[in-house]
Amino acid sequence: MGKVICAGLGPGDPELMSVKSDRAIRGARHVAFFRKKGRAGQARTIVKDMLRDDVIEYPMEYPVTTEIPFGSDAYRQLMVDFYAEWADRLEALAREHEVVVLCEGDPFFYGSFMHLHTRLQGRAEVEVLPAIPGMVGCWNALDTPFTWGDDVLSVLMGTLPEEDLITHMQRADALVVMKTGRNLPRVRRALATTGRLDDAWLVERGTMPGQRIARLADVADDDCPYFAIVLVHGQGRRPEADA
Repeated sequence: MGKVICAGLGPGDPELMSVKSDRAIRGARHVAFFRKKGRAGQARTIVKDMLRDDVIEYPMEYPVTTEIPFGSDAYRQLMVDFYAEWADRLEALAREHEVVVLCEGDPFFYGSFMHLHTRLQGRAEVEVLPAIPGMVGCWNALDTPFTWGDDVLSVLMGTLPEEDLITHMQRADALVVMKTGRNLPRVRRALATTGRLDDAWLVERGTMPGQRIARLADVADDDCPYFAIVLVHGQGRRPEADA
């Protein structure tokens, strides 16, 4: 009997991947990965030089990404059916093979694999290999400590209603905002309302080729991909600051 191994890929630079994930990927005969239809897929791109020549690949193509509203019933049903189908396929594969599923960042930190993990319980042996979350690679790209002393860090989704973004931003010291893209105007307004826009940074493709770092105030609303991350540093207790 085989099993399903979800290998966390980390923030994007293959050299920041764990030794365990690296070993699993290089030895894998069966590899599955998420991607948008018509794209190579970010996870597949990260491991392109690591796969063995006889690997069998299983692209798991999302039926929808940003074409219809995130919170709509239609979006939810399409995604439920998508994850159910792939849970069935992975279960069948795992009866005879070991299959490695690629997941950017850490699989249990907003990773798509979580939806498969819950569906595979009791149906197949599943092992999850943890990794550095993508946001960690992004804030290290800024080369400035991100949280100090007793700073409170909040991780927000750009898909939240603007009022919720404002509430969370007011309560936190350091901020990470994920899932930006077309949500950027709402994120920008919330940051401006809370007086934090001038301190915000946008990091796109952190740790990867083509990495871009910019002050958010200088970025146009239509110049932000969905997976870019917005960061605001904490300014907590620092003994040296009081010297």
